[in-house]
Amino acid sequence: MHVRQRKRGARGAAVAALALWLMCIPRTGRAAPQATEWAKASIHGHKIYYAVRGSGPTLVLLHGGGESGERSFARQLDVFSEHHHIVAPDQVGQGRTPDVRGPLSYTGMMEDTAALLERLKLRHVDIVGFSDGGILALMLAIRHPELVRRLVISGVNVAPEGLNPQDLEQLRATQISKPKTIDEKLSHLWLTSPTEAELSLSLLAKVAQPVLVISGDRDAITLEHTLKIFHALPDAELCVLPGTDHATFSGRAEWLNPIISAFLDRA
Repeated sequence: MHVRQRKRGARGAAVAALALWLMCIPRTGRAAPQATEWAKASIHGHKIYYAVRGSGPTLVLLHGGGESGERSFARQLDVFSEHHHIVAPDQVGQGRTPDVRGPLSYTGMMEDTAALLERLKLRHVDIVGFSDGGILALMLAIRHPELVRRLVISGVNVAPEGLNPQDLEQLRATQISKPKTIDEKLSHLWLTSPTEAELSLSLLAKVAQPVLVISGDRDAITLEHTLKIFHALPDAELCVLPGTDHATFSGRAEWLNPIISAFLDRA
């Protein structure tokens, strides 16, 4: 009994000493994440909602089709907002932005994004685009080069044929003549766009900005198509993630976040 008490007392003293030592260690961890603020603007006669967060150089996040900035970049917002002013618009009919009459088009969404950046007096910004957002990022760099400094794109195609054959066949099987809901509009968009006038390998030659091209090795976009995009861009770097599907940002954040940060921060 006496021995047992001695052991318990020694353990208590050790715990107290450890607690005191931990209190003396400088706290160098991450600050608590900032809350996301929401704003809206009237663009081309309709409302566009966008998220704002953090401070520093502006970083525009362009979400994937049918998603939102919060959803596509859920694992990036806390990290990038530590050193960047985040602007993440929700495109028409997606996220918090209501739908409008008529079909969905990459040109329309791209011009909405350009008008929003002009409204916010933002130029020479970095853009991270996932899937549809990557298409919009490339189109912005071609048609509004004054707005863009650097680009990070993932899961991007410049024509419907860039999709995996099985995904393309599935879209064709669900095609309807007059899409009305946002899901139907998105399916029609993916099956018919981007058009050659909107984006092509020859148009990519006009992109003067540095571009980080990201793809999963099991992406919804074929690796062959991604390589064509990479080679068509004058100043590009390629990052292919092993064992990874289309969901690169959500599935491989621990790999991608430092790679993207290093690319954006490079002199």
